[in-house]
Amino acid sequence: MTRKTTRRAFLRTTSLTGLGLLLARRAPAVLESDGSPNEKLNVAVVGVAGRGGGNLSGVAGENIVALCDIDEKNLYNASQQFTGAKIYNDFRAMLDQGDIEAVVISTPDHTHAVATVAALKAGKHVYCEKPLTHSVYEAHVVAKTATAQRAATQMGTQIHAGDNYRRVVELIQSGAIGPVREAHAWVGKTWSGGERPEKGEEVPSHIKYDLWLGPAPVREYHSTYLPANWRRWWDFGGGTLADMGCHYLDVVHWALDLENPIAVEANGPPVHPETTPAWLEATFHHPARGSLPPVSVTWHDGGKRPKQFAEEGAMPQWGDGVLFVGDEGMLLANYGDYRLLPEDRFRDYQPPRESIPPSIGHHNEWIAACKTGAPTTCNFRYSGALTETVLLGNVAYRSGKKIAWDRHHLTTNDPEADRFLRRDYREGWSL
Repeated sequence: MTRKTTRRAFLRTTSLTGLGLLLARRAPAVLESDGSPNEKLNVAVVGVAGRGGGNLSGVAGENIVALCDIDEKNLYNASQQFTGAKIYNDFRAMLDQGDIEAVVISTPDHTHAVATVAALKAGKHVYCEKPLTHSVYEAHVVAKTATAQRAATQMGTQIHAGDNYRRVVELIQSGAIGPVREAHAWVGKTWSGGERPEKGEEVPSHIKYDLWLGPAPVREYHSTYLPANWRRWWDFGGGTLADMGCHYLDVVHWALDLENPIAVEANGPPVHPETTPAWLEATFHHPARGSLPPVSVTWHDGGKRPKQFAEEGAMPQWGDGVLFVGDEGMLLANYGDYRLLPEDRFRDYQPPRESIPPSIGHHNEWIAACKTGAPTTCNFRYSGALTETVLLGNVAYRSGKKIAWDRHHLTTNDPEADRFLRRDYREGWSL
């Protein structure tokens, strides 16, 4: 047996050892020890600039054996740093490279699922940027495939590894503000607007545009789509909610032990068939969980905020953030800080003992999981449900209705709304 085959067999065996933890919906917040072998992991990276560049840096200590990008300039720049890596434009060809053990995916949203499922079915461990998928149906398929393949997985919600989120979770779960029946998350940014260009542009020589389109419908190239503005087009992204929802709703799901809503409603400007809204408010209704009461979680973007901000003196005027509203107080949080409110009530409050240990790092969790079978905190079962929830906000908005959600049958029980749960793929592309 060859050395490479032996190593792959070792990685698969150790992953199976940790399977029970990997498949848990809530993984422990930290790996007790990495227990990883000294040998480096063979990693391929799909998407090597922008967010992809950040993820490439996050795994740079491993053995980077393949780089893939549809932009030849990005690919060249990355290959100068990782001179031993083979280079590709098409991830499907890349996955035939026999020594790849794990894949990092940082493409635009519309190719997340096809790349992730292909890598999983090829027997690779996978790290994928948020949101995990472009459609609700894809989130379900990705999570199911990861479970079947027994892979080490992680979604790129990097802030999940920060200490502040851990303290917020401890406070909420210790009952600092009492039972929580209402929560909010908001960001001021917006991805929106515009009509499809009437005339296309010449494709730059360094761009493989057909590969960039991937499973999306054919349209002429235009610089308004890439590299940066694809998020505001329904064919490629999901607007501000899809961009930021998994970051800010993550701590809400974690702290309140949420999985899938049973109903979702949303409002915003009139729905445009091509582009995402300038602002959106979506409310996710979650059922009781054991002793925890039902809770309504509302997302606000494009300058919208919870009504509590309009009450004089009730709230510090922070920027983007999260608000938990409990029976005995409120907790305001952002990535790096939190505040218990009203402040005079909590002036002498002593927080609970820290019980969630620090993370070894978001990328490091995944690397350790690939090598040892140890758990990750944002595995595809947890992040699949989070992504599913986030994207249901867009389904409710585009349908113009309050929708029920039957996760087991993947339906809203409304044919008009159900058409936004999934999409058709271009010929040559599939899950």
